[in-house]
Amino acid sequence: MRRSRRPEAERAALPARAFAVVTWVYVAGFGSSSVPVVASLLESGQLPSFFGVFRMFGGPWSVGASPRSLLMLTTIFFVLTLTAAWAAWLVRHGSRAGAVLAFVLLPVEALFWYGLSLPVPWLLGVARFLLLVAAWRTVCARPAALRS
Repeated sequence: MRRSRRPEAERAALPARAFAVVTWVYVAGFGSSSVPVVASLLESGQLPSFFGVFRMFGGPWSVGASPRSLLMLTTIFFVLTLTAAWAAWLVRHGSRAGAVLAFVLLPVEALFWYGLSLPVPWLLGVARFLLLVAAWRTVCARPAALRS
């Protein structure tokens, strides 16, 4: 009896799926938090407080920066995270171009994690990088029927 190769191919696609899920969790948690920051900057010209503990996105870039500059940086970060989510969708569906885009975006995202003092994305970024490396061999190598 001949063994099906489908389970092997599906197992090989796990890193791409895991990369996409971790990226989407990151975007949901940190990209979406850009929205209330932008709203606060537009309304009061100040960064909002996170339960009175610290200023959201209050990293080195916010020291001495004008509200307009912070608004621009936060908006760019939001667009960057949406682009990362799209790249993850592409990787999930077997796109090598999506994987290249994801590799290019990670260092740019890291600049924003530093500048906006976002500690948790560093951990997620390491996980995303390792999953993307693991997925690299299988991106575009999978049959089209498995790219759903």
